Amino acid sequence: MADLQDLYQETILDHYRKPRNFHEIGNPNRQADGFNPLCGDKLIIYLQIEHGTIQDIGFVGSGCAISIASASMMTEILKGKTEAEAKTLFANFNLLVANRTDSQPEPEGMGNLTAFSTVREYPVRIRCATLAWHTLRAALDKHQETVSTE
Repeated sequence: MADLQDLYQETILDHYRKPRNFHEIGNPNRQADGFNPLCGDKLIIYLQIEHGTIQDIGFVGSGCAISIASASMMTEILKGKTEAEAKTLFANFNLLVANRTDSQPEPEGMGNLTAFSTVREYPVRIRCATLAWHTLRAALDKHQETVSTE
């Protein structure tokens, strides 16, 4: 089993300590709330999408280092991406952190998100890492209910 220190790599800690895009955005045209009842993490994702492209993205909330860092890195990589590209990254991120086989998504296009590859060794942390992503998906799909990792 991977060492717990591997889970909290410097990149993850940096994004937890200084989260990027940690704010509400002006005039979001999509948003969704997410909640992890297992540990209490709560996030709200805000999107401004124009002509199918994410022009602005932000989030607010509270949670553990994994949850906040995942949301921070997600917002950085998605700004300027199309909705289709965002959905592909959602699928690839889920494969990266939750796939229990040797099959891995191509790291190309994943950027710093590959720091979460060790999360799969800690099944309870998978929900922390994917909360922002499932909340993003709900915002993209215009779902009004709070997303739960349960």
